[in-house]
Amino acid sequence: MPTNRFPRTARVRARSDFDRIFKHGRRVALPVLALHWQTADAAAQSCARANEELARTRPKSRLHFERPDAGPRLGLAVSRKVDPRAVGRNRIKRVMRETFRTHRAQLADGDYVVVGRSGAARLDEAQLRAALLGLLQRAGALTIDAPVPLPEEGSSLPAPATAGTMPRLRPCDAPASTTPTSPAGDG
Repeated sequence: MPTNRFPRTARVRARSDFDRIFKHGRRVALPVLALHWQTADAAAQSCARANEELARTRPKSRLHFERPDAGPRLGLAVSRKVDPRAVGRNRIKRVMRETFRTHRAQLADGDYVVVGRSGAARLDEAQLRAALLGLLQRAGALTIDAPVPLPEEGSSLPAPATAGTMPRLRPCDAPASTTPTSPAGDG
């Protein structure tokens, strides 16, 4: 039975890996999140090309690019533009890690980098989870009929939302129940 752990080998950490995924990978996006991904085969080819280029330009270099055979790997990029407070950025990253961790066994092998956008700070945990699952399905990495696991005992996050509950995003932040004010300013 597969475990739901999130080991170090399941993370994209090196800057060279992020650069490779951004340069050679594919992308799908929503107003709140963007997903850059590269399949394991494409990642291996990119690493081979990088090693050839490195051998040609710096023959005495000990540097060697290699993608570990660890299944799906996740990288996160959430900048201060998304939320100026570290607490908000960490919340977004925590939800993304938890969602990826619980669905890791159902994902195709490859490298995935989730980039937070400014609208992500206004979403709650269920909406962030649904947005990420929707992006993974659009990328073809997560099957639609995959069973959604129940939250683990002691998990502080709610159960994962299904992809069918993808939130509808409004173009503005105004509450839906606002009433227009009169132009004369008497209200």
